[in-house]
Order: sequence, then C-alpha cells, then structure tokens
Amino acid sequence: MKRERFLAIVNNYPKITLSLVGDFCLDRYLEIDPKLNEISIETDLTVYNVTNVRSQPGGAGTILNNLQALGIGKVIPSGFVGCDGEGSELIAALQNVDCIDWSYDTFIQTEKRRTFTYCKPLICADLEPPKELNRLDFKNWEKTPEEITKHITSRMNSSLRESNGIILLDQVDIPDTGVIQKQLLDTVRSALKSGAINHSLSDSRKRISEFIDIGIKVNKEEFSEWHKIENTESVSPENWSQLLGEKTGHLNQPFFVSLSEHGIIGKGNDGKISHCGSQPVLGEIDIVGAGDCTTANLTSALAAGASIHEAMEIAMAAASVVIHKLGTTGTASIEEIEKKLFGN
Repeated sequence: MKRERFLAIVNNYPKITLSLVGDFCLDRYLEIDPKLNEISIETDLTVYNVTNVRSQPGGAGTILNNLQALGIGKVIPSGFVGCDGEGSELIAALQNVDCIDWSYDTFIQTEKRRTFTYCKPLICADLEPPKELNRLDFKNWEKTPEEITKHITSRMNSSLRESNGIILLDQVDIPDTGVIQKQLLDTVRSALKSGAINHSLSDSRKRISEFIDIGIKVNKEEFSEWHKIENTESVSPENWSQLLGEKTGHLNQPFFVSLSEHGIIGKGNDGKISHCGSQPVLGEIDIVGAGDCTTANLTSALAAGASIHEAMEIAMAAASVVIHKLGTTGTASIEEIEKKLFGN
C-alpha cells in the first residue's frame, strides 16, 4: 500500500459512526515502588506500597480507546457497569472519550451486575520495565438478567441504523454472564441481512461459533480449539490460509485469524484469502491490548473503504505500535501507524 492510499483511507475516519457492543471493563493499574516495601507486623508478609493508581477503560473499552486514537467520528457504546466504585471509575474514564455518543441509552449502570475489573499490580523499579504481579479480577458468575439484555437490545435497533459498522466483544469466560446474548446476536444478524449496517467484526474468547453470519476475528489458538486442529505451531501461513478456506467457505462475512509473529490471514465477502506479515519486533514487548487494537483497526479501515489486505496492513502496523508500549494497554494513533508503514 502506498502512503497516498493510506491517507485516503484514514481521512474517512472522522466521517464514520461505529456501534461498539460488549463487555466494558475497568483496567486498574496499581504502581508499586519496591524501595518502599515493608514487612507486615500482623502477617510477617511483604507489604507492597502503591504510589500511583491508573484507571482506564478495558475490554470493549480498549477497542474504544483505539477508535478514539484513530479519530473515528462517533462511537455508540452498548453495555453495562455495576453500581459500585469500579463502575463509577469506569464511567468517569469513558466520559473522557470525546467520540462517544451516549444519546441512544444503550449503555447502562445497574445494581444487578458487578463492574468487570482487571486490577493489575505493577512493580515499577528504577530503570526496569514494569513487572506485573498476580491480577485481582472482579467478574460476574451468574447469568446476566434478561431485563438488562432486553433493555440494551431494544435500543440497539435505532443505533444500528445510524452506524456504518459494528464491533462486538465477548470478553467473559462463562457464557451468558456478559453483555452479549442470543437475542442481541439475532438483532445484529437482522441488521446485517437488511443492510442497516454493512460492516461487522466480533471477537469472543470462548464461544465464537455462536457468531456465525457476523464478521469474526480470532487468534490461531481460538480457531484451533473451535475446529479441533492440533500441532498448530508447525502450521505455516500458507496452510492456515487453506484451513481458513476449508472451514469458513460457507460464511458471508469477513473472517480473520491472527497468527502472532506470522501476521494475520483474512477472507473477504468474495471468498478470497490474503495473508499479511507482522512488523519486526524491536526490543521488549507487551502483547496486552494487541488483539483489541487489531479489531479496532480492521473494522475502521473496512468501514472507510479499505480492502481486506489493506485493512490487515494497517492493523498489523497498529498492533506493532501497541506491543512496544510496556506496562499499559496502549493505543496506536494514525501518525504512529503511518510511521510504522512508511518511516519518517
């Protein structure tokens, strides 16, 4: 792709409206100064003293952060948070995102759910990369009440009509404990079938098979588990392309499989399959957030008129930017992506 073509694609971003549906999480980073460690009198265990707390949107919120960094014109969020401290923190963080349109009432705060939270203690020693300790997570362990799903889904019909595309993120490990339920997926399928929206991409950790007839992005491990493929480390990108064609020939929406250091493969609505390599790794990396960055960039580029291969080129450059940002769930700006693709 030439620079002129890249600029023609990204210059369309401010005109785009995207619906973002799924599990919005709070990423809370606890920065620990090891020089201040103490020993507890009561337990004789090490006390880690937190010197700074950073909170930012995670899960679907990470995708949102990337859409903001790309300059997408408007994003309509659909999801929920709890009536807890974490929910208040997450809402405060979301209110700092300029591109959000709250007017459709598809994002709610409810006492019937906890706020999905990743609490990440980080050892921040001088002249060393941050080191993450065991996470402290807050999740929901019971099925999402039907009234919450009905509220969100009923209001999505109007938001989808205003959208150029939709992104769905199913972050939970236990099915039906998050935002995305069968009723919601059926609503999205109907919108795609009727032409109310033209572009879709979904990402699910545990149940991607339920997202058939919606655009899909998975990693190679998720794809292998779905289709019972063994010994994936020895599979070449060419063979992955063949597998993608064999396993998804009946699908009529884009399908992407990320291959870690081997890049990404994608299939468009026309059935053609393309492979794009990854950018070189320069020093230490942190892969947290790379998948969400890829999802955001693929969808944005496709909605802006990019081909499947052009979208993958942009997404791989963006992911390379993000993995080189340590100790945070980073984003990639258009300027950073352009530099990765074309240099100074």
